[in-house]
Amino acid sequence: MLKFSGLSKSTYYYHISIENKVKAKSENVGRPIVGYSLTNDSCRICDEQIKEYIMEAIQEDAFYYGYHKITHTLRREHKLIINHKKVYRLCKELQVLKGQRVIKPQVKSRISVNRIIKKSNELWEADIKYGYILGENKFFFVLSIIDVFDRSIIDYYIGYRCTGSDAASLLRRCLIKRNLFNSTINPVIRTDNGPQFISHIFEDSCAEIHVYHERIPSRTPNKNAHIEAFHRIFQDECIGVYEFNNYKDAYTEVSRFMKRYNTNRIHSSLKYKTPNEFYAQNLGKEIESMAIRL
Repeated sequence: MLKFSGLSKSTYYYHISIENKVKAKSENVGRPIVGYSLTNDSCRICDEQIKEYIMEAIQEDAFYYGYHKITHTLRREHKLIINHKKVYRLCKELQVLKGQRVIKPQVKSRISVNRIIKKSNELWEADIKYGYILGENKFFFVLSIIDVFDRSIIDYYIGYRCTGSDAASLLRRCLIKRNLFNSTINPVIRTDNGPQFISHIFEDSCAEIHVYHERIPSRTPNKNAHIEAFHRIFQDECIGVYEFNNYKDAYTEVSRFMKRYNTNRIHSSLKYKTPNEFYAQNLGKEIESMAIRL
């Protein structure tokens, strides 16, 4: 056939080898992304938490690091076992690689101020807690919004990922649950500097529904003390107790815990009432003796 077509053997076999290489290259998709890194003591830290560490490193310094220096910062400050290639990928996802020497936060920061809270729906705090599904080797996210005064978890989001649009949707649901969606006086929402909260989607949504969004300075979790305290309870009584085999198990246990926390778990700071009881009894009332300064 080669003689009949006038094609040399070398040319024929060359084209076959090229086709095989192209086919092999298209089938080789590389190692899947695991979604976490380990610390020196073998704890898993998910990629979303690492992104938050990166944003803190960028925003804290008067001069801005490139991804190589960020890599060393993550190793020094957070004891992560991570290489510069992964840091480069995460920085690229955060869109902080271009013009690294003149990087600025995407959204102008409103730093949290000291406040005195005397009633419900004055100040809400939002933050993310990461859980782990052993049976699937995956992390899941639980984003919660707490009312600082009555300690209620107004609503929460759970999923394999958590974006700025998820946070914006959750905030809208919280306003609807508290009958505040078209109110002229809305609560202040306080968050940290996570990627979800510095996104334009979340900021634009806050402006649209007339909610004032303020962010705590980096490495000051005491400014978000109430949601951090809730996460300690959440860890000790739910996600730190169970070994989840799949997402369904995780969703079931988280939902059960959230309901129990709001309706059954009493708080000494609420005069030994549950969050739902305290909210229902004191809705709209200013209680000077229980004022919270933060």
